[in-house]
Amino acid sequence: MADLVKLILAKPIQLADQVVKAADEASSFKQECAELKSKTEKLSGLLRQAARASSDLYERPTRRIIDDTDQVLEKALSLVLKCRVNGIVKRVFTIIPAAAFRKMSAQLENSIGDVSWLLRVSAPAEDRGDEYLGLPPIAANEPILCLIWEQIAILFTGSLEDRSDAAASLVSLARDNDRYGKLIIEEGGIGPLLKLVKEGKLEGQENAARAIGLLGRDPESVEHMIHAGVCLVFAKILKEGPMKVQAVVAWAVSELAANYPKCQDLFAQHNIIRLLVSHLAFETVQEHSKYAITSIRATSIHAVVMASGNPNAKNMNNVIDDDDRLSQGLIHHPMGNKTPSQLHSLVTTAMAMKSQSQSQSQSKPQQPQGDLSTQPNYNNDTANNHTNVKQNPQLHQPYHHHTVSHSGATLNLKGRETEDPDTKASMKAMAARALWHLSKGNPAICRSITESRALLCFAVLLEKGPEDVKYNSAMALMEITAVAEKDADLRRSAFKPNSPACKAVVDQLLKIIGEEDSDLFIPCIKAIGNLARTFRATETRMIAPLVPLLDEREAEISREAALALTKFACTENYLHHDHSRAIIDAGGPRHLVQLVYFGEQVVQISALPLLCYIALHVPDSEILAQAEVLTVLEWASKQSHMTQDEALDALLQEAKSRLELYQSRGSRQFY
Repeated sequence: MADLVKLILAKPIQLADQVVKAADEASSFKQECAELKSKTEKLSGLLRQAARASSDLYERPTRRIIDDTDQVLEKALSLVLKCRVNGIVKRVFTIIPAAAFRKMSAQLENSIGDVSWLLRVSAPAEDRGDEYLGLPPIAANEPILCLIWEQIAILFTGSLEDRSDAAASLVSLARDNDRYGKLIIEEGGIGPLLKLVKEGKLEGQENAARAIGLLGRDPESVEHMIHAGVCLVFAKILKEGPMKVQAVVAWAVSELAANYPKCQDLFAQHNIIRLLVSHLAFETVQEHSKYAITSIRATSIHAVVMASGNPNAKNMNNVIDDDDRLSQGLIHHPMGNKTPSQLHSLVTTAMAMKSQSQSQSQSKPQQPQGDLSTQPNYNNDTANNHTNVKQNPQLHQPYHHHTVSHSGATLNLKGRETEDPDTKASMKAMAARALWHLSKGNPAICRSITESRALLCFAVLLEKGPEDVKYNSAMALMEITAVAEKDADLRRSAFKPNSPACKAVVDQLLKIIGEEDSDLFIPCIKAIGNLARTFRATETRMIAPLVPLLDEREAEISREAALALTKFACTENYLHHDHSRAIIDAGGPRHLVQLVYFGEQVVQISALPLLCYIALHVPDSEILAQAEVLTVLEWASKQSHMTQDEALDALLQEAKSRLELYQSRGSRQFY
């Protein structure tokens, strides 16, 4: 850095010497040249002083100021050289306006001001004292740039208190304007901010982490932070830092992951997923700081839970360090000393189940007798498993579990119990928010989350957590189930119907959906819809709470309820006949007829496919005849906005034809 700055300063120093020499040799405009010489000598002295202090100079303003000074000195040299011409003819034809000297003198004065400001802003804070730096002339057209330079310079050279204040100033600038955030990054602010996160006091660490989160507003900015080492710094804080700082860092992780999904895997590689889950589990479920990861064949969260609660774990080749032994034990539930709820009992039972159940859950699936559709306990994934085992005998072999101790992801629990409740709640909220954005569209991270205690934690927090914790937990579950919907392996391992973790999560989702009013309706409805292929034929309890939401006054809720129920009734769902009948029995057709006729256009487009699937799969239903569904489908087939989608139009025609075989047209016609 110092060598680079010296190299930058070499040219203007040489130019200044040439201007001084040329001014001494001037044969015309001697007084004006003498004035330029005086100011150039002063500028030369400042440049040499800067060269001696090159190791302390802040590079970004140094480049801008020295480049500008370069241009000024080149113009000054060109002007002074014109005053050295000899001969009367040359003097006559060499015209130098008097204003040129005044303009050049002003430019040299500005360069003197710029270099003087650069020396002051780069000086150590103790040398500068409380001196007001002011604005350099170069910042006349962009004063914010100068303010950013000043704050970043303080981050480089100031005391911890001054650096904290500077980080707070950058937070304000980044929050106010996206362009200011870009300037902070371009002017080299990320490096000193990360250093402050590692080395600062509590307030300084919070301010720096908040600034980093605010600056990561676009993929390019986040990528710059990744190269600067943000993953390593954040992992260290989440492992060892104060809880208040950890909460801000978790929020910053969520911001970076939301704005640049490609960084998800990089965060996972630095154990950040494991650390966030540990924060989520602290005082939520039974603490077990060893983050056990099973092999790819260990496809059940149930197995992980049972292994973690097995008293004979010594025989499972688990490696537990001293910190793990100290951290084991029952941590207080968020309910305090109240009587545990049924959910808490379920969680406690899940954490203490024996490995015998594990072996039973992993035994060879029984061959169903007769048609699979007649087997009440089969769901989509059960049927798929049956087919896969038959085609691939290797899948029938018993699973081999391998647990690995990740000491790098072990939290420093010292003093965490004494934190105030608001800080603990904030930590859980931000940890859930980070897991929400990290899991979005990422099967590997979702698998890592579901193989841990996270699902049980989300279930408990959905029941007893503060509102922001509940919301972030619901959003995280929505994203995890969205990935599981498309990833059969994840769906079978994490959301097996007999898994206590899955049961606890589904119970809480349905409980929230059954409430009269909740801000969590949308994510919970989506999560249940995403799990539509995991439910058994005999389990219809998820249909009843969803159907009344079709009659909601809020269009968005009605739309999401229709979309979720469509995933139960669609042909791709193996149990579509059972689910379609359950929707009919719950009164769905009456609500759907109203939505197709009178709903907003976006709701109509969502309700019509559900009505078509029900008519296609249960065409002989008397309830459909009473609701005049055939008439509704005929009316819908004449609406241009409902038939624009070719797939929907084809489904509509198929459902209408199927219904015509069993029912006659109603007496009412709609045109």
